[in-house]
Amino acid sequence: MVGGTAVTEQPVFYLFIAATILLTLGYSWGRRRNRRITRATFGAITEVLRPKDQQFTNIGGLTGYHANFIPHKNRYVKQVDATLTLLPRQSWLWYPFSRLTRRFDRLFLSFHLTPRASGALEEGHLIDKSYSGFGGAKIDNAERLECERLDWGGRTFFLYYANAWVKEQLEYCRKQLGEHPGPLRHVALVPERDRLFVFLIPRPAEVKPVVKTLNEWFMNLVAEPAKP
Repeated sequence: MVGGTAVTEQPVFYLFIAATILLTLGYSWGRRRNRRITRATFGAITEVLRPKDQQFTNIGGLTGYHANFIPHKNRYVKQVDATLTLLPRQSWLWYPFSRLTRRFDRLFLSFHLTPRASGALEEGHLIDKSYSGFGGAKIDNAERLECERLDWGGRTFFLYYANAWVKEQLEYCRKQLGEHPGPLRHVALVPERDRLFVFLIPRPAEVKPVVKTLNEWFMNLVAEPAKP
């Protein structure tokens, strides 16, 4: 009894019950949504790479996953790593804050070159202006690279390049991806690590065409190394 009235007759009791039901339904919805994005994303990558071996690791409950893909009979790429981080849709108390701070889901890809292709790269970046301001997107050698600003599908990108050859390659990459960048935010050729890095927003319907195009572009690039 509270002030002569049963607890179950207090308005706050019904608000508590309603909030509990809402949070439970939100958890179920968010879990299904994140799992659907995860399956679609890794399924698309698997279809493109057709790896001979793959390994998946959970790194954050319902919001983080890592995968290693070993390509089948690939002379130039020995491994592709993929890290997927998702918004906490299962937690409706935290989700609004995450939307404000992190804004979107993220997929990071890293293509590791084989010794056969080692040394084939020159440094270059194609990066969305809105993403270039993030701490994790800092380009270490930016002061040593040429930089051009360009419009791509109504969004502003920066094109960084070490020489005319890598500029031509990145411009060709943009052409292959089409008139709109879609979910793509950053493509980075990093010779110091013999890797291609890619960052995109994992929208299920768009992951496969973007990854397929980038994979084909990169295979052609490393098959014809940088010219002096």
